[in-house]
Amino acid sequence: MNDRTHLLAPDVAFRPAELTDASAFATALTRNRAYMRRWEPVRPDVFYTVEGQAARLTALLADRDAGRAMPWVLADADDRVIGGFTLSGVERGPFRNARLGYWVDAGHAGRGLATAAVVAVCEAARDRLGLHRVEAATVTENAASQRVLAKAGFEQVGTAPGYLHINGGWRDHHLFQRLLHDDPPAG
Repeated sequence: MNDRTHLLAPDVAFRPAELTDASAFATALTRNRAYMRRWEPVRPDVFYTVEGQAARLTALLADRDAGRAMPWVLADADDRVIGGFTLSGVERGPFRNARLGYWVDAGHAGRGLATAAVVAVCEAARDRLGLHRVEAATVTENAASQRVLAKAGFEQVGTAPGYLHINGGWRDHHLFQRLLHDDPPAG
């Protein structure tokens, strides 16, 4: 474990994603493909391969190195990927904002892992990135994800019609935010 790894349960670690996770992500996303279909965009088959995940992680890690994203992994005791959490679209200046996306393996849902990881993401957004706000959006029917956000201190701020193209169609989403602090923007 490194200094950025947190145990969220005795058998679950939350740590930064790395390129070496490509195979584990491909396996986990393939295993959860049907489970997540109603909440996700339609993806090409290559997305579910090691090569597709390596390309996705390469881009995410480049964004991380440029200060535009922070990707994390939920991993079980055998270091198998059981979830992914990403802050993306990090903006500086007076906005100091980022967007949060996440998923947890069907076999580990309902354990409080998503809530604990979302809280950890928000702490990193505040403490390491100096962000003021994190936003998230859920398909209006995704009550479980909405509960995660509420438990992690997010508030619903609106509903956006046709917000994202999910599961083959433009879907309405509830919009959420969590304000992290009231300090003025740094530098």
